[in-house]
Amino acid sequence: MSAQKDRWVFSLVFLLFCACFIPRSGSTGLRQEQSPQQYFSGLEAGKASLAFFTPSVSPGAQPFLEQIESSAEVLQDYGISVVKVNCPKEDVSRYCGKENALRKAFLFRGNRLIREFPTDALFDVNSIVANVLFALLFNEVKYVETLADLENTENLLKGKSNMVFAYVPATGTAEHRAVMEAAFVYGTIHQFVLTTEAALLKATSSDDPDVSSAQLLFCHCQQATEPAQPCRRTALGQPLTLLNIHRHLKLMGAPLVTEIAEDPEKVSTVHLQLGLPLVFILSQKETYEADRRTAEFVAWQLLGKAGVALLSRDLVDLNVLHRSNVALKTPEEGMPIQYLVLEDTDEVITLVEDKNKVKQIQEDEQEEEEDEDERENNNQDIQDDQVVEAVSRDKKRELPLEQILVLTEENFQSSLSEAARTVVLFYASWEAVSLAVLRSYSEVAAHLKGTLGVLLSRVNCWDWPGLCSQENVTQFPTIRIYKEGQQPVTYDGMWGTEELSSFILLSRVPCPLKLATMDEAEGYLRGEFPSELSSHPHTSLLGIFSTATSKAREAFEEAGNILSGHVRMGIYFEDDALALSRKYSVSPPALLLARGGGQSVEGIALSKHSTQDMVQMIRYELLDIFPEITVSNLPQYLQLRKPFLILFSAGDISQVESKEMLKLAKGRPQQAFVACWLNLKKTPVGHGILRTYFSTMPLLPVLLWVNLHAGGQVFKFPSEQSITEMNILSWLQKLQAGLEIPSSTLSEEDWKPPLPAYDFLQMMEPSVPELSPHTAPHPGDTPAQHPPKSSGGDPARGDPARGDTAIREEPSQESTAQEGGSPGRGLRGTAPRLAARDKQGKRHSEL
Repeated sequence: MSAQKDRWVFSLVFLLFCACFIPRSGSTGLRQEQSPQQYFSGLEAGKASLAFFTPSVSPGAQPFLEQIESSAEVLQDYGISVVKVNCPKEDVSRYCGKENALRKAFLFRGNRLIREFPTDALFDVNSIVANVLFALLFNEVKYVETLADLENTENLLKGKSNMVFAYVPATGTAEHRAVMEAAFVYGTIHQFVLTTEAALLKATSSDDPDVSSAQLLFCHCQQATEPAQPCRRTALGQPLTLLNIHRHLKLMGAPLVTEIAEDPEKVSTVHLQLGLPLVFILSQKETYEADRRTAEFVAWQLLGKAGVALLSRDLVDLNVLHRSNVALKTPEEGMPIQYLVLEDTDEVITLVEDKNKVKQIQEDEQEEEEDEDERENNNQDIQDDQVVEAVSRDKKRELPLEQILVLTEENFQSSLSEAARTVVLFYASWEAVSLAVLRSYSEVAAHLKGTLGVLLSRVNCWDWPGLCSQENVTQFPTIRIYKEGQQPVTYDGMWGTEELSSFILLSRVPCPLKLATMDEAEGYLRGEFPSELSSHPHTSLLGIFSTATSKAREAFEEAGNILSGHVRMGIYFEDDALALSRKYSVSPPALLLARGGGQSVEGIALSKHSTQDMVQMIRYELLDIFPEITVSNLPQYLQLRKPFLILFSAGDISQVESKEMLKLAKGRPQQAFVACWLNLKKTPVGHGILRTYFSTMPLLPVLLWVNLHAGGQVFKFPSEQSITEMNILSWLQKLQAGLEIPSSTLSEEDWKPPLPAYDFLQMMEPSVPELSPHTAPHPGDTPAQHPPKSSGGDPARGDPARGDTAIREEPSQESTAQEGGSPGRGLRGTAPRLAARDKQGKRHSEL
C-alpha cells in the first residue's frame, strides 16, 4: 500500500473513532417518514437504509427506539440512514402488518431488501452497528464454522493476500462492532474472517485460550508462497477495540526489519509513533548476513510489541563500546538510547517484555567488569551443577506440602495400612536433587488430590536415618509404592510431575490385568476398562494367549511385573481368545496395541518368548510412530541407535507437514531411522541444539538428518523444497549415494566436567602437610598449599570403571554458577567477547 493511501486509511479510521465517541447533543441522525409510501419513494439506488415500521402510537417500541436513535448518527458516518416509518392503523402490508409490528427492522440497499433483523437482536448501539455492517460487508467478511473452512480460506489466500481472523463469543457485542468497523476500512486490503465457534479458536491456538474473551489474529498468508507452507499468525495482545485493531494492522503493514544508516537518535518509525520501543541489532560488513537473519528472527518474535532495525557500524560512527551488540530506543521523549551486550535473542525478547531488564543488565555488566579478574583467577568457585543452582535460586520459595504426610519411625508401619497404596518419597533435606524432586512431588500431590486409594507421604532420611536403613534405601531420592502383602515397587523413571503422576496411577492396576470376558477385552482396548484409568489416556497393550502357549504367557506376565507402573498391560487367555485374535488378523501368542482410545488397533505376533525379549519388544512398540521429541522421551529414542530425521518447528507443525511425515514414518524406510519433530516452544533447549549444528539460526521449520551414532554428520533438507514424502525420499536417496554435503559434523570429543574431582577423604585428614622423606622443613617455613587431587585416572574426569564422578566442594556464599546457555538464537557480529563470556557465571546464593 502506498504511503499516501496509508495516510488516508489512518485519517479515516481516526475520524471514525472520534466520531463514535463524541457526545451527541441531540438525535439529529434519525429520519422520520409519515408513511411507508413516502419512505419507499425516497430510497436512492446504492444507498443503505435501516427502517423500523411502527404504528403511530406504540409505547412498547420506546426502548428499541431509544437505541435506534442513539445509533443513527454512528451509522450515518458509514453512509447508512436510519428511518422510523409510521404505519397507519389500516395498513396491513408486509412491513406494517400486526404480525411484524415491533418485531423486526429491515435493511435495504436502494429498494432491495438485504436482511430482516428481529428487534431483540438489536438490543443496544453496539449490536445495531455490528449487525448492520456485518450484513452489508458480506463480501469483505467471511464467516467460518470449522477448521477445514478456515484452512481452505488460508490456502486460497497464500501468496496473494493476508487474512484477519477474529473470534467473538457472540455477535452484536462491542468487539463484534469493532471488527466490523475495521473491516469497513480494511476489507479491500485484507480478507476478514469471523467466527463465534470456541472449538475453532482452540484448534488454531497451541495454548489454552480464554474462549470468554474476543481474540484477533493477523495471518501473514501473502508470504506463504508454497501450498504446504503455513501462514504465520500474530495475535493482538490487547482488547478488541477499533483503535487497537487499527494499531495492530498498522504494525503488521510496517517493514519487518528496517535498515538504518543514520544516527539512531534521529530515527523515527511507526513503532515509536505508536508508543512501542525500537530494538537495534548492531551489525558490521563481515557479519551482515548472519545479523540480518538474526534481526528477522527477533522481529518475528516481537511483532506487534516492538520494532527491529539493523544498524550498520560501518555506515554510522557510534561512540559506544565495541562489544555492544544491541541498542534499545524507547518512545518517551528525552530518554537516551541504551547500548547493551546480550548473549542471545531470548535476552532481547525479555528486554522488551520486562522494562526492568535494561537496568538489571547494566548492573550485571558493571558487576562483571569489577569482578572479571577475580573470576578468572578463582575458577574453582564455578558451579557446574544446574540442579544445585536451581534449588539455590528458589530456596526462599515455600513448597505446598500440606497434602503430603510426614512419616517417622513411630508412624511409618501404621501409616502404610491407611490406604490401598502408599507412595513414599525417601529424601535428604540437605541434598539438591532431593529438594528438586520434592518440588515435583508436591505438584503430583496437588494433581492427585482426592484420588481414592492413594496416600502420598515422605521420609526425611536426614532426620530418620535408622528408618531409611531399615527400608534399605541406599540413595536419595527414592520413591516406592507400598501395598499390603506385596513387595514395594521402586520408581526408576524420570522425576518430572507428569511421569510421576502417570506411574502412580498405573500402579493402581495389576500389570498385566487379567480380563475375563470378550466385552472386558474390547472395553480395555477402547480405554474404558478398568474404570479408574478411563479418564487417563494411555496406550493399551493386550496380550492374547491360547492354552497351548503357556510358556509365552508366563514370560508376558513376568514382563508385566517388570513394567508395572510404566505400561498399561492386559492379558486374555480364555476359551474364546482365538475369536478375538482372528478379529484383528493375528494368531496367539500375539499383542494388540491400541492407541488413541482404541481408534486404531495394531496386531503384533509374538515370535520371542523370553521375558527380556518381551520387555524390549513392548518398550519399542509403545514408541510413537512420529514422536515429538522432548527432554523426557529423548533417551528412549537414543537407545535405538538409529539416525534421526527430525523436523524443528517454532510451534505446532501444520497438518500438511504432519501428514507427509507420518506417511514417511509408516513406510518401509522407517526401520532404518527415527522420524520425529521438536517444538522449540515446548522444548526450548532445541535452540541450543540448532546453534551447535549451524553457525546461525536457520529459518523454521527446518528438516535435518542427524546421525549421532556414526560420524555425527548433520544434513539439512533444502529449504526451497516443500516437505513432502516424495521430496524427502528423493533427498534421502541422495544422502545414501553420497551426493549431499553435510552442513556440519559434530565433535567426537567426550563431555568433561569443568573442574577436577575433589578427594574429600584426603580433605578430612589433619591439615599438617605431608613432607617428602628427602626434604626437611626449615624453621619458619609455611607449608605449601596444594590443590586437591583426583582419586585416580584423568584429573578432569571420574574413572568410569570405579564409578568415580566429578565431585567438588560445596560452594561458598561468594561462589559463582556456570550459566547454561539460555534457549534462543546467539547474537553474532559486534560482540567479540561472547565466546569468553561462556566461561563466566552469575552469582547465586549458597544452598
